[in-house]
Amino acid sequence: MTVSGDTAPFLLDPEEPPAVEVVNANGRSNTVLICDHASRLVPRRLANLGLNPNQLEEHIAWDPGAAEVARGLSARLDAPLVLSGYSRLVIDCNRAPDNEESIDEESAGVSIPGNRGLGPEQRACRRRELFEPYHRAISTLLDERSRRNTLLLSIHSFTPVLDGMHRPWPVGVCYGGDPRLARLMLRALAGCVDVSVGDNQPYEIEDLIDYTIPLHGWGRGLPSVMIEIRQDQIRTAETAAAWAKHLADAWLQIEAEAQGLPAE
Repeated sequence: MTVSGDTAPFLLDPEEPPAVEVVNANGRSNTVLICDHASRLVPRRLANLGLNPNQLEEHIAWDPGAAEVARGLSARLDAPLVLSGYSRLVIDCNRAPDNEESIDEESAGVSIPGNRGLGPEQRACRRRELFEPYHRAISTLLDERSRRNTLLLSIHSFTPVLDGMHRPWPVGVCYGGDPRLARLMLRALAGCVDVSVGDNQPYEIEDLIDYTIPLHGWGRGLPSVMIEIRQDQIRTAETAAAWAKHLADAWLQIEAEAQGLPAE
């Protein structure tokens, strides 16, 4: 069986879900939400990339709970939200196309058979059908709001343990470069939740690794920040909704002040 499967000139069948979903595009908030790793779906032509269903439930395939939090936050803020439609194992929307992690042959020690030995056209097909529509949707939304003082807020989730090390922060505020928006959110979030809030933990945003915020946020001079929520905090619809409320409460405290920040 060929699990790479994208030798055809197209990857997605017409009846499959789209590569990108835009929620509440006309929301009144000046905040734009993005969720790079919202989905664990794999196009049918790729035969689950040779992985079993349990592996596609794990963090290697997506950010569990992130989409639910992002949707709840979108509703509470009345903010537009852009979500990726397919698993980062097919192509990672938060990596540059020429980054070696864009289409991983191995992730967290798990071999990805359907990503091995891909040719240039197979890679280009994934980029054309999955990666580019996601980023085009973000660009279009930001272009339409170019006269606003737009803020960019990215929602991710992270594993409680990495390489045997416990990660103690239930939530983290992550940034790179200009820290002003992150500082506002750190202060506000600490007042809304009785837990330790990670300051640039578990990750710092780096332009040589990350792609979405450096391109759409820093590239446009927009105040930008990424929220990482530990996955054991958002396993159910109820806990995801609770974290959406916490984040919304904190964000609404700082949104007006953040919109007055000079361009980064």
